[in-house]
Amino acid sequence: MCGIAGELHFRTTPDIAALKRMLAAVHHRGPDHTALRIDGAAGLAHARLAVIDLSAAGNQPMHDAGLGLTLVFNGVIYNYKSLRNGLIGQGYRFFSCSDSEVILKSYHRWGENCVARLDGVFAFAIWDCKRKRLFLGRDRFGIKPLYYAHTADWFRFASNPQALLAAGRVDTEIDPAALHHHLSLHAVIPAPRTLLKGICKLEPAHTLTVMNNGTTSCRRYWRLTAAEVEADDEQIWLDMLETKLTEAVKKRFEVADVPVGVLLSGGIDSSLLVTLLREAGVSEINTYTIGFENKAGACGQEFEYAQMVAEQCATVHHELHVPDQELFEALPRVVAQMAEPMVSQDCAAFYLLARHVSRDIKVVQTGQGADEVFAGYFWYPKMARESGTDVERFTRHYFDRDHDEFLASVAPRYQVGDATTPLIAGLLEAGRERLGRQDDFVNVVLAADVTTLIVDDPVKRVDNMTMAWGLEARVPFLDRELVEFAVAVPSHLKTRSGGKYLLKKLAADRLPRRVIERPKAYFPVPALRYLRNDFYRLAQEMLNSQACIRRSLFNRDYVAELLAKPDDYVTAIEGSQLWHATVLEMWLQEHVDAPRNA
Repeated sequence: MCGIAGELHFRTTPDIAALKRMLAAVHHRGPDHTALRIDGAAGLAHARLAVIDLSAAGNQPMHDAGLGLTLVFNGVIYNYKSLRNGLIGQGYRFFSCSDSEVILKSYHRWGENCVARLDGVFAFAIWDCKRKRLFLGRDRFGIKPLYYAHTADWFRFASNPQALLAAGRVDTEIDPAALHHHLSLHAVIPAPRTLLKGICKLEPAHTLTVMNNGTTSCRRYWRLTAAEVEADDEQIWLDMLETKLTEAVKKRFEVADVPVGVLLSGGIDSSLLVTLLREAGVSEINTYTIGFENKAGACGQEFEYAQMVAEQCATVHHELHVPDQELFEALPRVVAQMAEPMVSQDCAAFYLLARHVSRDIKVVQTGQGADEVFAGYFWYPKMARESGTDVERFTRHYFDRDHDEFLASVAPRYQVGDATTPLIAGLLEAGRERLGRQDDFVNVVLAADVTTLIVDDPVKRVDNMTMAWGLEARVPFLDRELVEFAVAVPSHLKTRSGGKYLLKKLAADRLPRRVIERPKAYFPVPALRYLRNDFYRLAQEMLNSQACIRRSLFNRDYVAELLAKPDDYVTAIEGSQLWHATVLEMWLQEHVDAPRNA
């Protein structure tokens, strides 16, 4: 993967100094090559992580003088070889062997409809100098990030908000509605909003065209619909799942000119990836796992289970044990790498593991997304058993706080009306319409999760924390065909046996029984769930700092309660509200306060 940035100026030429600052802010995503290109009113910048076509021909910004097009691209196109062959048959000539050039030619051939032909993950921008327009696209599940800022003078885009902030002239006021989402949906703020009023993000499965006079047009090019499947017994569903998942794993291994490893947590999801790779004939597989110190009776590592799978599959296995002191010292750097404030404990785990893995390889597969696609979390069966409206069933087991608690948490200037419940109602209603399942509530929730909510939770955190070290993470469970198949599977074949029933059946003859039957774990980082010692003192320091008090975001009585009784303020999905507030304040001090003082 890579880092991208750019500017289209509506009145003059691009600000080269701002572009250089933007490029510096995305450099960590692509340490192999950096460059920027100015073409009239447009300036594009790129930091490359070389994974396909390692030669200089694959460097970006990629310019095709004959077509009058320039591209910056972050991602990977898994079907680029077949697209390339088809385009060659139509008379196109290629100067590289990269998937990047395939996007350029595809845009020239099919225009904005090119995105519908791309099987992969992507965020890209193409400057069409003949038509004087900038065309941007983001993949179907938002696996690759794309942020932008738009004023009367210019349009800027980048792989992270840090680049836009570094460029300057961004409205950094907090959006109260976005704050409501953030505090209600465990830090999820669905696109196009972000926490800051002046920065937006392109929605998944959307394109955005920006003309040189500043006018824009946004278009959705894909919607999740259930695959048309005729299956009347469990075995048929199981056989199809095996085929779809195997194909998803294989293509994410084969489409690379560098070795590909696996982040092996010891759970079913990542363990299945390893066994399917072995069955596909991959002879040497590098696997990596991480563990932390135990805290308050909670286990901080899963080495035992990962070792079982590594031994069975004869992988080259690597274990990383992180003491609390190392974890604590890393937290400021973890927050610095967050595109938006993220409260999940495993951000730190992915950051530290990626640092270790990136010394060996550039690409890994990870099991992220499986819990949302196949109902692995404990709240899905709870929702299924509930009565009431869709929204009532959802909010009881998902919201971090209800609206009244939100009002009690924040200062008066941010006390807006309920912004999140209507958002969720719209997502669930749209899911029912798309799936045509009036009686399958869990599948409706899963559709909302996979298309909107996980984009800004597990998907974003994996991208941010791995790309912090120039490590590309691939997510087979979010393969388009696999997800379209999964939403066609009756939900009882997912929620049975505590969740992920079909995946467990698929694993039954492949993995040790103890791996399959173990209780569900959540990449545990106990020190961030039960804040003690240095971690508690950090929360005190952040929430009682002059910067926090001046900001007046939180109600001070709420802060005092959190600090007095941290273990009592736990969300519906077992997160720490004290850690949530701490991370939010740390992020604001790092990314908003610092640029203002620069």
